[in-house]
Amino acid sequence: MNLHIKQLVSLSQIDKEIDAFEPQIEEARYKLEAALAKKQSIDSDVENLTKEIKDEQIKKQKNEMHLQDLSKKLSDNSKKSGEIKTEREMKSLQLEEEIAKEQVTFANEEIDRLERIIDLKTEQVEAAKKSLIDLEANLTSVREEVDAKLEVINNSRQDVFMKKEKLISEMNQKGLAFYQKIRRWAKNSTVVAVEDQACMGCNMLISDKIYADVIRAEEITTCPHCGRILYLEIQE
Repeated sequence: MNLHIKQLVSLSQIDKEIDAFEPQIEEARYKLEAALAKKQSIDSDVENLTKEIKDEQIKKQKNEMHLQDLSKKLSDNSKKSGEIKTEREMKSLQLEEEIAKEQVTFANEEIDRLERIIDLKTEQVEAAKKSLIDLEANLTSVREEVDAKLEVINNSRQDVFMKKEKLISEMNQKGLAFYQKIRRWAKNSTVVAVEDQACMGCNMLISDKIYADVIRAEEITTCPHCGRILYLEIQE
């Protein structure tokens, strides 16, 4: 096989190795990213619940102030009862008292309801904060584990990069430029084998002449259908 073709085949294999590191890096980072996403979600829940608690407390305070006003009104009406002179005034005062008492009952019920909501949301906040403490304790070990994996991957990737740089320095620059041009669209199928007289890039059959050129491997041969660089694997 022509030296240039051997180099292109080797370069293609090295590029495949380099590209294979990306899924490994993503997989290594996934556990940490999942933990960080969970932490962010809990932080958001705590923030939202805290805001909701404040809103419910404001509503409760308004009802308590309204209750104080009603109590004062009932107290004032009690004092007025001694000054009533007509039956009409009596009925009017009684109606005011009935309405005020209904409002007092409603305000007390609303305060009780709001207190239950506040208690429930407070319990949820405390549970979320406890989860955060556990998660943050685990996050340190997860980060250390991920960093260790990434260090191994990066060391291996650096070795492959060095191997690629050495190979490129020895290659014909015209052939390299041709390879890079095809790789822009063909990616890791830039250089493909021929099997059963078919291009393994597009799975199309090639002519006898093209196949003979691939077998001789004296020059770079491309698939007439897809334009990928072809080579014939040497059988041991």
